[in-house]
Amino acid sequence: MLYQLYELNYNAAQPLRFFAQALQAALKNPFFPGGQSEMGRLIGASAEMIERSTRRFAKPPFDLDSTNIAGERVTVCEEIALTKPFCQLRHFVRAIERDDPRVLIVAPLSGHHATLLRGTVKALLPHHDCYVTDWTDARHVPISAGPFGFDDYVNYLIEFLRFLGPNTHILAVCQPAVPVMAAVSLLAAANDPAQPPTMTLMGGPIDTRAAATAVTRLAESRPISWFENSVIHTVPLNYAGAGRRVYPGFIQLTGFMQMNLDRHMDAHVKLFKHLIRGDGESADATKRFYDEYLAVLDLPSEFYLETVESVFQKQLLPRGLMRVNGELIEPRAIRKTALLTVEGELDDISAPGQTLAAHELCSALKPSQKSHLLQSGVGHYGIFNGKRWRNEIMPVVRDWIRQYDKGHSEVPEADLPGAEQNRARSANRAA
Repeated sequence: MLYQLYELNYNAAQPLRFFAQALQAALKNPFFPGGQSEMGRLIGASAEMIERSTRRFAKPPFDLDSTNIAGERVTVCEEIALTKPFCQLRHFVRAIERDDPRVLIVAPLSGHHATLLRGTVKALLPHHDCYVTDWTDARHVPISAGPFGFDDYVNYLIEFLRFLGPNTHILAVCQPAVPVMAAVSLLAAANDPAQPPTMTLMGGPIDTRAAATAVTRLAESRPISWFENSVIHTVPLNYAGAGRRVYPGFIQLTGFMQMNLDRHMDAHVKLFKHLIRGDGESADATKRFYDEYLAVLDLPSEFYLETVESVFQKQLLPRGLMRVNGELIEPRAIRKTALLTVEGELDDISAPGQTLAAHELCSALKPSQKSHLLQSGVGHYGIFNGKRWRNEIMPVVRDWIRQYDKGHSEVPEADLPGAEQNRARSANRAA
């Protein structure tokens, strides 16, 4: 009933939202008297805050229509390479012929849309042929498509790697670290030609016993029946997925906000003040962030519950007990896929140590096939977005992928910014 009540409240608030929109439009009209006065800006700011608080934020676009390669602007076009009931494999096609490494970027299925990785993709585009898993909001998937559990997630990844073909690198951001390792382990055990040359795991819960966080403590403090009875609800009749059991996005968002409630409240107070002062640039920056942050999707109940139980409660992968499709997952079978792990010093979602645990599990890899980066001064989001990601983390990821990509041994100097070009020339001269 909770989902139905949420829909009822949302619909009941629409007249207020429409009024707030109309009031904003009137105050912005240059012919409206007093619209830009101090009182007018106060009323307008209040109306905008009301409108945003009663709005349902839709999935934002990637908006990556170009990139910069070797100092030249190159057009980028989005294409759907493969469509599955619960996911679209999205390809960012660059209008230039380059033999760059092909990378499958696995976005988390944990509440936010794949567009949360916009900054991740944007930084990688100049150097890689990028594909992204764009997960579908479960409330839009008809119940006739069947359930979607942890095994299905792993099967999707294997299918995507086989579809893209040999020499496809894989990069997991946060939650997908475990299913990505499971998929690569299965491919390795079968000596499948689709084994990726590299596997990059960024801020993922490989072994949650390594470092406790608020997320792990919540998962361990309740039986799985509590999660099923408390946060799993049925999609209402006004959606294509009517009748499907899901972990609703609005409940997830409540949890996200509560983890850093003071920070979010302070951000909205500042937004209100920026709107009153007419500081559009600062206000727009805050709104862009929250337009993305507040856009959430519903998770299939099977996948959510199985992930909570197997990853956060029982830690099946590091204990050597995880099975997918009945087959035991053995990371020690991985011999051809070089491993890079990335953690953030201040990460309070997947704390340092959780992702590093992958190195011990991939025991058959040589020391030269494994590398770890603990990035100072960044939290969970900063691992894959922002200045530190672009300037310090991405170059490590890029170089690691090129090192193991067939036919590539180094980054072309033309792709590097000035300072990096100088270092590359010096290294080449020394060699």
